[in-house]
Amino acid sequence: MSSLSIATLIASVVSYLICGIPFGLLFASRMNGVDVRKTGSGNIGMTNVARSAGGAAAALTFICDVGKGALCVLVAKWVIAQVCLGGDQSMLAYNSPFGWVGSTLYLACVFGHIFSPYLHFHGGKGISVGLGAALGMWWPIGVGLLALFLLLVIPTGYISLGSVAAAASLPIQAALWGMSPTAIFPVAIVAVVVIWSHRENIGRLMRGEERKFSVRSKGKK
Repeated sequence: MSSLSIATLIASVVSYLICGIPFGLLFASRMNGVDVRKTGSGNIGMTNVARSAGGAAAALTFICDVGKGALCVLVAKWVIAQVCLGGDQSMLAYNSPFGWVGSTLYLACVFGHIFSPYLHFHGGKGISVGLGAALGMWWPIGVGLLALFLLLVIPTGYISLGSVAAAASLPIQAALWGMSPTAIFPVAIVAVVVIWSHRENIGRLMRGEERKFSVRSKGKK
């Protein structure tokens, strides 16, 4: 195994562990005394935090989930470039022969959040952390995901609809930006897993039973 592969593996494990930190659970508990695993959808992500613990906890959850994904990918790429590539980060560009490094880190971040090692491998659905990690991997992809997400959520109010559509578009956007098949493969795996994590939402959308986005009113129990 090459030094680049070993460094990527180590960085991926660290990224997985960091992105597994359940900020939604922590903020909801500390700020409102709510265990989001036992309220609403039972999910630790921003949407359920907003419904169960209010806007402030949801905003902090979103910021930290996006931030942990972006920082893990950016810092890991910098460290790997310093250790293995003489400091030349351009060799890890999304469309370079080593573009798989960034997409592997991307997978590790999203999987850390969905399969949190601190919650018996349960977690969120990977949307916020996926946005952050995408911005770190290649920022135009992150912007494209966010744009599609907002395009669907703003008129409909369905977070899950925007999330599933953004996830489905991920490997397509990666291909359009010129990622190699090797680099697209981890991204495609993420897309499938994120869509799978929304399987109940998809069922409710099809039955017309999905709840629109809402924020718990202050003082509401």
